Amino acid sequence: MAKLANHILVALCLVSHRVLALAFLPVPSNVPGYRMPLTLGSMAEKVLENPKFPDEWPYTDETDFSRQDESKDTIFYDTPRLCYHIDDDAVSALTKYYSENLKEGDDVLDICSSWVSHYPKDFKGGKVVGLGMNEYELSQNPQLTDFVVKDLNADPVFPFEDSSFDKVTCVVSVDYLNKPLQVFKEIGRVLRPGGECLISMSNRCFPTKAFKVSTKKYISLWFKILMHSNNLPAHFGPFLFLSLCVFQQIWLQTNDLEHIFITGSFFHYSDLFDVPSCSDISPKPGRTDPLYIVKGVRKA
Repeated sequence: MAKLANHILVALCLVSHRVLALAFLPVPSNVPGYRMPLTLGSMAEKVLENPKFPDEWPYTDETDFSRQDESKDTIFYDTPRLCYHIDDDAVSALTKYYSENLKEGDDVLDICSSWVSHYPKDFKGGKVVGLGMNEYELSQNPQLTDFVVKDLNADPVFPFEDSSFDKVTCVVSVDYLNKPLQVFKEIGRVLRPGGECLISMSNRCFPTKAFKVSTKKYISLWFKILMHSNNLPAHFGPFLFLSLCVFQQIWLQTNDLEHIFITGSFFHYSDLFDVPSCSDISPKPGRTDPLYIVKGVRKA
């Protein structure tokens, strides 16, 4: 009966998708790329519970990780931006999550780092290293014991020894990495066995610098979720189908569930992590910035 209901609802979506689509279009905002989240309740946490990724890496650099602005990132990030890229409620939620997942004495690497890492003020780590693009921003981060200026899109190799860190963090920046497989392999390389990588994501971004996923791959990934994720409730199928009708392939125009699935695939294809998971720590869904943590644990 659930499958029959699914088919009926999909048919209704086909007939009336032009009307229904209005509920899922990006909302006006003075924040570039901001959209209301598509996810409902804890749906985000179910996307990676039973993922069925393609057998081989499904992306190509030319079509999937190109950007509207292909100028050197060193130019774009030359100007310091001492601001938050998520709202205060999301910042508080992220700091609370870190307070529960960072242990005293942990050696931590913060990639795509900036003037703030959002760690708890009382966090006493071992070495806490920032790897980022702007020297002034990094120099203003009081929680770092050291920092390195490096453009990972030009050279994704980390300047650190194998098994150097217990945790790697990355705050709302995974969508700017145009060599994600190499970066995630490097994350796995510098983590100690059992170490964790914590990728936090919301839905703001610099539109011209966010990478793309081609339409063909985008649809393919969605059907992987729709057909193979046994943990999604049957009634959610039409929402996934409707997103195919409404949203285009660019990162800022795809919805939160896809971002989670794509990021989970980066962990998967690096072949260095256990099955990734997602935590939805959105503080006030629909009223503040959504926030999701995709976590990968380094294989022992």
